[in-house]
Order: sequence, then C-alpha cells, then structure tokens
Amino acid sequence: MAEGHPGGESLLFLTDEQLRKGIEAMFFAYRGFTADPDRILHDQGYGRAHHRAIHFIHRSPGTTVNNLLDILGVTKQSLNRVLRALIKDGLVESRVGTRDKRERHLFLTDAGAMLERELSTAQSARMRAAYRTAGPEAVAGFRTVLEAMMDPEMRRHFLALKESG
Repeated sequence: MAEGHPGGESLLFLTDEQLRKGIEAMFFAYRGFTADPDRILHDQGYGRAHHRAIHFIHRSPGTTVNNLLDILGVTKQSLNRVLRALIKDGLVESRVGTRDKRERHLFLTDAGAMLERELSTAQSARMRAAYRTAGPEAVAGFRTVLEAMMDPEMRRHFLALKESG
C-alpha cells in the first residue's frame, strides 16, 4: 500500500515519538475544528452532541432515530435528551414512519437548517484554509488516514454518506 507513495516506505516505520506527535496534533486540530461551532452552540445552550445530531440529520433527511443511534454511537437515553431539546426548540421535526408506525424519521426545520449552515460554514472555512495550505496530495493522504482510523462499521456509514452527497 505505501509503495505507491513517494517516501511511503518510511511511513511504515514511525517511531513512538512520531506517533505521539501525530496523536497530539489530532487533539489540537480537533480543538480548533470544534472551537467555532462550540461558541455558536454555547450561545444557544447546546453542545457537541446537538451539533452531531444536527449534522447527520442534515446529511440524511428522514433518517430514523435508530440509524442516528448507530452513527453517533450514543445511548438511546442520551440521544433522546438531545432530540427532545432540538424538537422543543423547533430545530428538528420527528415524523411517524409511513411503513412502520414505530419508526420516527427526523428532519431539520428551516431554523434547524439555518443553524446547521452556520455551523458547517464555520468548519468549512477552517477545513478549506487547511486544505489550501496542505495541498491536494496531502488532502488525499489525510482522507486516507482518517478512513483507515475508522472502525469498520463507522467506515460503512461514512462511505454511504459520501456516496449520497
């Protein structure tokens, strides 16, 4: 796999220190990646769990609560708490399934779509700037690394979302 990449062989022999630096870079990058949305959400009394729910409902309008549970990897109780707040505040709409009345399908309202746009615009700006700085080869490598780090089930969800939009 690494043979096709210039200098790929050296990537197979990373030192513990190089791995530690990569881990630390991920922590700091994640902190930067979430900083802008955290400020926006904090002003409205929401947190990252709300952001993740809004993001994935936007990506898959009509997704079921069970599908969202699988994607987010949270407990039903925790997701219900998040969804109750988003529904009560008029950001998410829950509709009874047409085929299975036990299913609840989730959609963003206009207000929810507006908040999602504000959050994704902030993160897109940061990603765009980083991608421009790194260049196309680094971007492709970064995506490959991120996909390789995903658990198989999460990779399936990711690839399904990638194909749908």
